[in-house]
Amino acid sequence: MAQRLGDVARKAGVSEATVSRVLNGRPGVSESTRAAVLTALDVLGYERPTQLRGDRARLVGLVLPELENPIFPALAEVVGGGLAQQGFTPVLCTRTAGGLSEAAYVNMLIQQQVSGVVFAGGHFAEDDSPHDHYRLLHDRGVPVMLVNAAVDQLGFPRVSTDDVVASEQAFGHLWSLGHTRIGAIMGPADHMPSRRKLATLRAEGERAGVEVGVEHALFSIEGGHAAGTRLIETGVTGIICASDQLALGAVRAARRAGLAVPDDLSVVGFDDSALMTCTAPPLTTVRQPIEAMGRAVVTMLVNQIEGVPVAPEELLFEPELVVRGSTARVA
Repeated sequence: MAQRLGDVARKAGVSEATVSRVLNGRPGVSESTRAAVLTALDVLGYERPTQLRGDRARLVGLVLPELENPIFPALAEVVGGGLAQQGFTPVLCTRTAGGLSEAAYVNMLIQQQVSGVVFAGGHFAEDDSPHDHYRLLHDRGVPVMLVNAAVDQLGFPRVSTDDVVASEQAFGHLWSLGHTRIGAIMGPADHMPSRRKLATLRAEGERAGVEVGVEHALFSIEGGHAAGTRLIETGVTGIICASDQLALGAVRAARRAGLAVPDDLSVVGFDDSALMTCTAPPLTTVRQPIEAMGRAVVTMLVNQIEGVPVAPEELLFEPELVVRGSTARVA
């Protein structure tokens, strides 16, 4: 017990006597100090006293699929910083091979009595994936925010980049450069943002009299390389990708095929993640407004936590086409 008091006191920046007063429910402690002590208790993994277990911890789970794609650390920085300013402690949960699943993370966060959970790039966007852990959060009344295009009927508020506008911008850019043989590399077939992008690309192609060739791939440079190789073999002159990682893979595929980007093949990405200005050539891409989206996520989640009703609707943010060196007029 003495060690626990000392650990919690150091984490919360208060005296052991103050920790003792909080744990024993004694008066004379401000609400902010009480919250700091309880948060420290949760972060350190100590079990709360029985009389305090009904209180939600000021912890917020931030569940991401991975950190290799720079767009996810960028989102985590915006959301985590915003939560900290509101007095919450973000708990970063990333899925890794052989590690905890998204459902396991949810069970852990529920046990820690988190105040809320933010999901980005999760199973909520995959039609064929299990969704029971989302329904568990919904049934428990835990405030949740989803980032980018969810499957129907999960019942949570969402903040998303407008995939329709993103695809219109990408297709329109290549079309304006004279490209009529256009391919697309999308994520897995059950991935909802990819489905929305693809539906728009096909509609744009139909209006322009262009059949858009499509390949699906895992979101990785390797996946983009394999899919890009298949599209290049069909004779496309421009490729639109559902992520910057896929686009970099397509650029690699072009080089392996002896083609120059953009002289022989134009490539458009999606995200505008870090370092895209430093690639060779710098990548033309559709920028997600991560800063604005992250701030909205924090505001809407905190409102839910504080009991302000937030409709389970999708708030769409308009992306921006950023033209760099990976696209050019068709030869």
